[in-house]
Amino acid sequence: MAFVQKFYVSDHHFSHGNIISFCDRPFRSQGVMDEQMIRHWNAAVAVDDIVHHVGDFATGLHDVDRVRWIFERLNGRKYLVIGNHDVDRKGRVHPTIAGLGWAEPPTHAMTVNDGGTTVYLHHYACRVWPGAHAGGWHFFGHSHARLPGYGRSRDVGVDMPDVDFTPRTFTALTKDFIVNPITEEA
Repeated sequence: MAFVQKFYVSDHHFSHGNIISFCDRPFRSQGVMDEQMIRHWNAAVAVDDIVHHVGDFATGLHDVDRVRWIFERLNGRKYLVIGNHDVDRKGRVHPTIAGLGWAEPPTHAMTVNDGGTTVYLHHYACRVWPGAHAGGWHFFGHSHARLPGYGRSRDVGVDMPDVDFTPRTFTALTKDFIVNPITEEA
């Protein structure tokens, strides 16, 4: 059996052409963006790996076939922490998102263990989170690289320079963080 890795990422906004100008993404069109992000994902993630997507997987949710086609092309067992673009107008998981082959039903928050470290996943940045005072980390999205981390928290969105449209491992996401042991702030 192959070694299984865990990855984290958020805010792909597959099928969302306007996100290109909103976030100054380096793509000439939505189709080019989607294809490049699929290539980046599959270059990093093997079929049996685990990917925790921390919200805003896709927009254009009326195009069920396209969103499903993108999802099915992505390697890994995929888990979703619900983002603001993953819900309908009443705040329920959008049927297009709910109908994808997630490893478990999408949830608003999730706590995972990665190499003995607790990681709290939530689409929105938190100032405190479960495990924050016990060495735990918090991975969030939503801010599109516009909100700095706090303590052991960080944006894992595709717009972050070190994420670069690619799911990343816990080690890759935390290797450059220097946490002050007295204040526990980065």
